[in-house]
Amino acid sequence: MGIKPIGSGGRVRRLDDGQIRELIAGYEGGATVYELGARFGIERRTVSEILRRHGVPMRRKGLSAEQIDDAIHLYSLGWSLARVGQHLGADPTTVLAKLRQRGIPTRDAHGRPRA
Repeated sequence: MGIKPIGSGGRVRRLDDGQIRELIAGYEGGATVYELGARFGIERRTVSEILRRHGVPMRRKGLSAEQIDDAIHLYSLGWSLARVGQHLGADPTTVLAKLRQRGIPTRDAHGRPRA
């Protein structure tokens, strides 16, 4: 596992062959790209790119109607979009889009209603 500098002064974590095999096995076993990103210390986009590079079919199922109902309920209890997204294994922007599609009023980062 090497570390390669990137232009912004940050570092990119490189996975070795064994870690890549473990990542692929985890995804094929049902783990989300978010879970795998957290486990391996890489961005979810990097997880997706590794999977694509290795010919692993991606799951793009989105949120089910039941999950959207769950998101609405949790959000109405005061949960943040980030917390709801983490609970459902979805990106917070996906949760936001689904709430808006259902006509649910949303809050800003300070808990105030959005205009």
